[in-house]
Amino acid sequence: MAWNEPGGSNNKDPWGNRNNPQGGPPDLDEVIKKLQAKFGGLFGGKGGGGGPRIPGAGGSAGLSLIVLVLLAVWALSGIYIVNEGKEGVVLRFGKFHTIQPPGPHWYPRFVDTVDIVDVSQVRSVHIGEGSNEALMLTKDENIVDMEFVVQYNVRDSRRFLYHVREPEISLRHVTQSAVREIVGNNEMEFIITQGRDKIAAEAWERIQGILDSYETGLQVRGFNMQKAQPPQEVMASFDDVAAAREDREKFMNQARAYANNILPRAEGQAQRFLEEAKAYRDEIVSIAEGDAERFVEIMREYKKSPRVTRERLYLEAMEELMEKNPKVMVDIKEGNNLMYLPLDQLMKQRASGSSNNSDASQDSGPFSRQKEDFGLDQTRERNRSREVRQ
Repeated sequence: MAWNEPGGSNNKDPWGNRNNPQGGPPDLDEVIKKLQAKFGGLFGGKGGGGGPRIPGAGGSAGLSLIVLVLLAVWALSGIYIVNEGKEGVVLRFGKFHTIQPPGPHWYPRFVDTVDIVDVSQVRSVHIGEGSNEALMLTKDENIVDMEFVVQYNVRDSRRFLYHVREPEISLRHVTQSAVREIVGNNEMEFIITQGRDKIAAEAWERIQGILDSYETGLQVRGFNMQKAQPPQEVMASFDDVAAAREDREKFMNQARAYANNILPRAEGQAQRFLEEAKAYRDEIVSIAEGDAERFVEIMREYKKSPRVTRERLYLEAMEELMEKNPKVMVDIKEGNNLMYLPLDQLMKQRASGSSNNSDASQDSGPFSRQKEDFGLDQTRERNRSREVRQ
C-alpha cells in the first residue's frame, strides 16, 4: 500500500510531513530550511532552536574553508618537474604556449596542459629484420635483400608532438622510400660489395632532408646497413659468382706481381743491350776509322817506296800469322829436309829464362837485338832473291 493511499500510515511520508492532517505535499520552503539547518550544524552552527544564532554565519565560514582547500589542492597539483634531457611542452586552452627546460615548474591545471618529451634518448628503427619488407629492385633489375637500422632523437618537441600524427611511422616510410630510390639508381654488384658506405651516407642525408620538409622534429643520428645480399633463393649462385670474382682478383694480383717483377728486369736488360750495342758500334766505327787512316798512311808510304812498304806488309802479315801458330815448318830450297821449329817450347824457355835472370837478359839485350836484325836482313835478302828469280 502506498504511503499516500487512504488508510495508509502517516508515518511513511518521505517529505517528513508527519503532522499534516490533509496528507498533501510538503511545503518547499520548509524542506529548504531543514536542509540549511542540517548543513549549518555540520559546519559549527546549530541545527535546532536551542539558542540564538546569526543567520548564515556558520554556512559561509564552512564554504570558504572548502574553497580554500580546493584552491590549495589545485595550486599544488600544478607543480611538476622536468628531468634532465627532457622538455615540457605547455598548451594553454589547447594552443601551444611555451617549452619549459629541465627543472621545477608550475602550470594552472585545467587551463594549461603539459606534455613531457625526452629529447636526449637515442631511438632506433630496424627495417628488414626477418621479413620481406626490405626486398628492393636494383638498376640492373636484380633483387637485393636489405637490412638497416636508423638511429634518431627528437630535435624539436613542438613539431614532434603536434605537426605529425605518428613521427616514428613517418620515419619508417621515409627511410624505405629513400633507400629504395638509392638502390634503384645503382647496380647490384656495387651495392653488395664496395658501395655500402656510399649508400649509407647518401641515405642519411636524404632521410634527414625529407624529415625536415615534413617538419617531424626528428634528427637522424646514424644509418647502419646490417645486410645487403641476394635473396635466399639465389644465394648459392651468387656465392659461386663471388668465389669466381675472388679467384679473378687473385689471378690478377698474381699477374701484376709477376709483371712488376719481370718488367724492371726486362727493361734493365734491354737498356744493357742498348748500351752494349752503342759501345760495339763506337768500337767498330773507331776501328774502321783507324783502319782507314792506317790504310791511307800505308798508301802514302807505298807511293813513296813501294818495295819497302811491300816487304813491311809481308813481314807484319807473317808475324801476325806465326804468332798464332806454335809450330812452324821451314822448307829449305837446296835440300830435301824440312826444318821444324817448336816455337811453343822456345817461348816457354824464353819466358822462364827471362823470369829467372832478368838482369842477364837486360845486359844481353843489344846482342839479341842485333841477332834479330840479322835474321830480319837474311829474310829480306831471300825475298829479294825470290823476286829476282820471278
